[in-house]
Amino acid sequence: MANLGPSESLLRRFQRGADEPGAWRSFSQRYREEIFAPARFDSRNPNIKNHGQKFTLRLLRELSRRQNVTIMCHCDESETRCHRHLLRKLIESA
Repeated sequence: MANLGPSESLLRRFQRGADEPGAWRSFSQRYREEIFAPARFDSRNPNIKNHGQKFTLRLLRELSRRQNVTIMCHCDESETRCHRHLLRKLIESA
């Protein structure tokens, strides 16, 4: 569900400065802000337009109560600084 991923600009900014102190904390905060942004779509993202993030979070939470939900990403599975870990927390609190 691409609408739950970070914007391309946020992801690229994090990738460029991933080793800087506070980079993950900053990314985490901005990712959460993007997910809950009131805009109808994310104009900073030229290829993927984000629609219905709040609805999708609630839907995934409801599905996760009934069965396992798998969150995938292009990051290596062992990567601890990946948005899917943040997303899991957002789904749990939706």
